[in-house]
Amino acid sequence: MTAAKQVIVIGAGIIGSSIAWHLSKAGAQVTVISDSPVGGIATPNSFAWINASWGNPEPYFRLRTRAMAEWSRLAQDLPGLPLSWCGGLCWDLSATDMEIYATEHSAWGYGIERVDRAGAARIEPNLAELPDFALHVAEEGVAEPVAAAHALLADAKRHGAKTISSTVTALVQTGGRITGVDTSHGLIASDEVVVAAGVGSPEIAATAGINLPIETPPGLIVHSRPYKKLLNGLVLAERLHMRQTAEGRIIAGSDFGGADPGMNAEATAHALFAAMKAMLRDSDGLELDFHTVGYRPTPIDGFPIIGRAVGMDGVYVAVMHSGITLAPAVGLFATREILDGERDPLLAPYGLSRFAQ
Repeated sequence: MTAAKQVIVIGAGIIGSSIAWHLSKAGAQVTVISDSPVGGIATPNSFAWINASWGNPEPYFRLRTRAMAEWSRLAQDLPGLPLSWCGGLCWDLSATDMEIYATEHSAWGYGIERVDRAGAARIEPNLAELPDFALHVAEEGVAEPVAAAHALLADAKRHGAKTISSTVTALVQTGGRITGVDTSHGLIASDEVVVAAGVGSPEIAATAGINLPIETPPGLIVHSRPYKKLLNGLVLAERLHMRQTAEGRIIAGSDFGGADPGMNAEATAHALFAAMKAMLRDSDGLELDFHTVGYRPTPIDGFPIIGRAVGMDGVYVAVMHSGITLAPAVGLFATREILDGERDPLLAPYGLSRFAQ
């Protein structure tokens, strides 16, 4: 009988949690190491929109729509997963760009409906400002990101995974391959190490001479106190994206990545909240609770880095900005590649080797 593969997953955000869950369910011996709480750094500050919306070339669109389908599969495997296919109402592009987006993505099979002002009012009756023309995608959704990461890691533990609260200080090399990690609690050996530590990934990878070309732009999101239901789904308006969470908080940024905090994040948050409140009917009692500033791990070309490092065995990298959308597919595909050597064709454009060309 072949011994189970020992895999260390660095990072407990939505990507690390998904990879850990898929690996442990497939029979690997998984150890998750993180120096932050479950959810990591970027995940708690995410708008958490699950989509394959505008701005995606077709190969990336195909990966994202596959990931959307994998969210539904994951929800069947984990009943109670905080997931809602609430739909998204979009008018944050020019009329010309929206028409181009609708025509292109409809041809690719994305369920886009063109709606007028009356149609938008039926979808979101509590909007005080309505567009003359918008696009609605009923199949888009949201996940409550930290709760989802908790659910994945809790079930991974049920399948035998372990979690360690520690800081990874270096990847350990032996004979030209990675054989474990050095941590603030000592050395831990493994057959494979997965670097899924978000904005912390480049520093960890660099200890083995691996360069991860990543930017970390900030994004500010405001969070209201829990309130009665005002929004049915995602609203992607000009200069303001917002949704209502499962616990009733309305969260918003100037786009899905958040707002530029500027020189005074507190002032930016209050201005953004005032704009959000003005967009909603019956919002007199709506109160700002807090704001978050998240740093998004964004590869310099905007696309994910998923796969083994070139010239270094024993290490697998999974770093991306669209972590919420992609998490279930990345977990599934990474597990197949790590355990069986099978790389899904949808990942072909997203290896680290593209930056060496």
